[in-house]
Amino acid sequence: MPSADLLLTDTHIRTMDPLTPEATALAVKDGRIAAVGDTDTLVRDWQGPATERLDLRGATVTPGLTDAHSHPVWGLQMASGADLTGVQDLDALRAALRTADRIDGWVVGWGLDHNAFGGRPVHRDLVEDVLDGAPAFLRLYDGHSALVSGAALTAAGITGPREFAQRSEIVCDAAGHPTGHLVEHAAMDLVDRVVPRLSCEARRAGLVDLLGAMAATGLTTAHVMDGADLDLLAAVEEDTDLPLRLTIAPWCMPGVDRAGLDELIALQRRHGRAWRVGGVKFFMDGTVEGGTAWLEHADCHGQGTDAFWPDPAAYSAAVRHLHAAGVRTATHAIGDAAVRHALDTVEALGPTGRGAHRIEHIETVPDDTLPRFAALGVAASMQPPHTAYTKGDRSDEWSRRLGDERAARAWRTRDLRDAGAVLALGSDWPIAHYDVRRVLATARVPEGAAGPGQGLTGLEALEGVASHAALAAGERGGRIATGLRADLTVLGLDPVTAPADELAEAPVLLTTVDGRVTHRGGR
Repeated sequence: MPSADLLLTDTHIRTMDPLTPEATALAVKDGRIAAVGDTDTLVRDWQGPATERLDLRGATVTPGLTDAHSHPVWGLQMASGADLTGVQDLDALRAALRTADRIDGWVVGWGLDHNAFGGRPVHRDLVEDVLDGAPAFLRLYDGHSALVSGAALTAAGITGPREFAQRSEIVCDAAGHPTGHLVEHAAMDLVDRVVPRLSCEARRAGLVDLLGAMAATGLTTAHVMDGADLDLLAAVEEDTDLPLRLTIAPWCMPGVDRAGLDELIALQRRHGRAWRVGGVKFFMDGTVEGGTAWLEHADCHGQGTDAFWPDPAAYSAAVRHLHAAGVRTATHAIGDAAVRHALDTVEALGPTGRGAHRIEHIETVPDDTLPRFAALGVAASMQPPHTAYTKGDRSDEWSRRLGDERAARAWRTRDLRDAGAVLALGSDWPIAHYDVRRVLATARVPEGAAGPGQGLTGLEALEGVASHAALAAGERGGRIATGLRADLTVLGLDPVTAPADELAEAPVLLTTVDGRVTHRGGR
């Protein structure tokens, strides 16, 4: 029998494989799991002169952990400039902008919480006097809106409202003058395209550093929900191996024609050593805080009754075309109307739609929606760290916009699992931190409007970033079993039984992708 390349022994292995749920040792050969069993047997059968054997007594080995919704490539530019994630009010925002570094004369920031405005309308007049005339582009935390200065509007040639093919808006006052609040992608892109860009070298180095930092939290895989720069990924792999495996779902936006859909189908063939295109991402709505979540009843400002696709039937037709070509889809749907339409679209596909489609975010849905996920085979992809942007007393912007009845239906992870849904978990970085340990901890003890009643068990949370995440992507992974890829995470405690607060700080002892060590830490 050939010897193993890597042998993990005297440890606790949670395989997530119902046939052999636990073991004490595993062997890796040529990037695959060669054997799973007890330490004595595997040492006898698999240890050779070139085998690296690691005694992991006291640790727990799990399948490699997955972030089921992330933006590590697109997010490099999105998360550049001043980090505003700690800003809690307008005074703190003004102080941060007053001292922010200029990037080619611009003030660029990201991660700004809607709650920092204290209920005031987002308006450039609130910050213009601390910018000294500099153009500024400040992304709000949801990634679907931005505050820009007058100089930035001038640089982009924006003088008033415009019409867009997708649901986007240049917010203007009663006189038709832009307030600096840009809502949704098409409006933001007008200014974003004139914002200073990271150099190619900086993006290449930044991507490797970012993925390495992700691996250090225990991540081995990310589902990339955007039109990632595939040429950048190919260029990085000319020099090095990616620290994470990436499955990419490029965007499909309103206005796409058949030729555009066929281009997305052709993209499914593109791949590298550790990345592949595997699906297409749609937007059915925007965000609650931005007033663009598609709701069955308007929010407290009278907003939210429109879909991101001005013609929702065109979205359904695009999904049908991709489905017929065997392409998986993921649909951003936050509001109840958006989720319902996405489910209706999959239901219309018939039995072949089972297991091939997923819905992202699902922040508020009524009871009758829950059983449809399992009935239709639609995976629910949710991000527990997003609950931290809300408050238990519902005084936050998200809860106030929806009102008590809909805020009481926040992030129904517990209810979806109880209804039998496949539930994949992620961070949505850079909307929330990528640390998968925080995802696991918050899944067990949700914050804010969701509350502990929507908490998962330790095993269910682990399934969300392992076996259920793999199911959502149509992959065989997420388990430790002979013949599967040796994507592994080793933690200094048991993520199923350890208290959630300890899990959030758990030592990450080892992370491997295809048996290749991408992180090695201390106890």
